[in-house]
Amino acid sequence: MVLQDDLRAYLSRWVEVEKVVAEERAGASFELRWQQLNTAYAMGKGLGLLKEDPSELEVYKKWAKLKNRYLKGSPRC
Repeated sequence: MVLQDDLRAYLSRWVEVEKVVAEERAGASFELRWQQLNTAYAMGKGLGLLKEDPSELEVYKKWAKLKNRYLKGSPRC
């Protein structure tokens, strides 16, 4: 029974840790979360985990084309 008691205590500690982490997340500012997101993105990019999505590139090209036409005052899109 000692093993079961140890396991229960271990799980109980992790439940408490999760509560603290959840409170910290809830209290984090937008700026802090934005910095954390950028850090995670940069790490993924540095590790070569990001793959370029050709369909996403096409969306950027389309928006750039529309923006240029708008800035030039062209009514046709």
